[in-house]
Amino acid sequence: MSNSVNVRPPRPQDQFLSDFLNSTDSSSESDVSLNQELSSSVTDIVLEQRIIDALRDIYDPEIPVNIYDLGLIYSVDIDDEKVVRLEMTLTTPGCPVAQTFPGTVECAVRCVEGVADAHVNLVWDPPWTKEKMTEDALLMLGLL
Repeated sequence: MSNSVNVRPPRPQDQFLSDFLNSTDSSSESDVSLNQELSSSVTDIVLEQRIIDALRDIYDPEIPVNIYDLGLIYSVDIDDEKVVRLEMTLTTPGCPVAQTFPGTVECAVRCVEGVADAHVNLVWDPPWTKEKMTEDALLMLGLL
């Protein structure tokens, strides 16, 4: 009686599985990198939403609408160190709070969890118009 082991020839799916298993070892570093990038992107989206929520808590002193929906915030940029740079305007250059309002906005954004620092750049070009207002703001003011 002989002890023999039946060895079947490799099948294409066996080779595929072998190739796949070997490739997952080498791609695990890229998978980790991709997961970190996705996590960072999600974190940035959550942080941006928190910043927008904070901006929606700040109201224009002359119009009973928050500055975000009023269209006074032109851009919100978050760098890798979580420093936020905002570009904003006011309804008119002669606004009585033109000197102090940007500081108020900076303080509110700095208080958002996850923000390292905030800087506001007050711009007059392009000038603010009611077309920059959100539909919600227009509805609140009875303009729709």
